[in-house]
Amino acid sequence: MLSKRIIPCLDVKEGRTVKGIHFEQLRDVGDAVELGEHYARSGADELVYLDISATREGRHTFTRLVERIADRIHIPFTVGGGISSLDDAARLLDAGADKISINSAALRNPALIDSIATRYGSQFVVVAIDARCTDGHWTVCTHGGTRATERELFEWAAEAEQRGAGEILFTSMNHDGTRHGYPCDTLASLTAALHIPVIASGGAGSANDIADAFTLGHADAALAASIFHYGEISIAALKAFLHERGIHVRR
Repeated sequence: MLSKRIIPCLDVKEGRTVKGIHFEQLRDVGDAVELGEHYARSGADELVYLDISATREGRHTFTRLVERIADRIHIPFTVGGGISSLDDAARLLDAGADKISINSAALRNPALIDSIATRYGSQFVVVAIDARCTDGHWTVCTHGGTRATERELFEWAAEAEQRGAGEILFTSMNHDGTRHGYPCDTLASLTAALHIPVIASGGAGSANDIADAFTLGHADAALAASIFHYGEISIAALKAFLHERGIHVRR
């Protein structure tokens, strides 16, 4: 049985980790490398770093940061944010990232998934999907969930898999930052529809929420930020709790 993965998420702006709700009201929560090192020592299975810088200079800063992360952190880490071409992906993978995550650029140009997967392999490609549920219909969004597209969650996830995505990172914009749990029914439907791992993101407020993502949502991994950044639960304590619930985790 494959272990369920615990993945702290670090939103990075100008080299610092920040946290907000829907990418707004950002608060500085620490140095991105030092925080990542702490999580790696604490038992995190992987890390996700998302660059939310809006400037070209911010992108260069992020590339240098990825080199520092690769030098000091020895668990797999995924990077995303601002990746809009094969060259962007190559720059970050060459800097030492284990995987790249693409979102809006893949929606604009779905063939980007094919290009990266063909050159590097599907195992390097995570397609992040932000979606919002309105009247029972899940619409894929961009720009931090503020702009709806014409794509529907399940059909876009299926196309991403077909094009070569190795994993889907699904964030419910209804739940993101609210700490009220993940949309487990939707997660369960998504994992059943796909043949690649699904990472649950957006909404974790407690150990129970993460357990539910695994037991009810059948997610392969759970991504969270606030509960780790603010020290509300340690990764070791979370894994002990999950183990007691009969959920297979690496300890």
